[in-house]
Amino acid sequence: MIEARRLQRSFGDGLIAEEIEDLQETWMRHVDVVLHDEGIVSAVHETLAKRHPNSRRHGRPGYPAEVVLRLLILKHVRNWSYAVLEREARANLVYRDFTRVGAGKMPDAKTMGRWGVALGPAVIKETSPPPHPSERSAATAHRLPPRALSPAMRN
Repeated sequence: MIEARRLQRSFGDGLIAEEIEDLQETWMRHVDVVLHDEGIVSAVHETLAKRHPNSRRHGRPGYPAEVVLRLLILKHVRNWSYAVLEREARANLVYRDFTRVGAGKMPDAKTMGRWGVALGPAVIKETSPPPHPSERSAATAHRLPPRALSPAMRN
């Protein structure tokens, strides 16, 4: 069973959202505006529902399509692997609020990888804002080999 969106946030999610509202980055607010379009979320919902014949009616409840889409957008914007996405989103309240995971259980990297394959890159790129140049360099700096970094950056 897959929902398009979570119908109601928990009490703890509301408290977290109030405290971190001013910590959201501008691209997160842009994505919030874009995802108010029901067409995008329903397209993701339809794609996820087609993965298995009876996933609309049977089985345990899956993550809502909006949560799936927001997690994959965060991965794309930050240029992270699925393992890094799992670790960072689990530990950061701003990311938990943005992705609508809230106080719920964070999906594991393998599950998110399956979602990425099912949806394909076109859906994610269509809804993601272009990364800011300073954010892009910070996100990819960890991938440089140690010899490419200056001695001050190695420590």
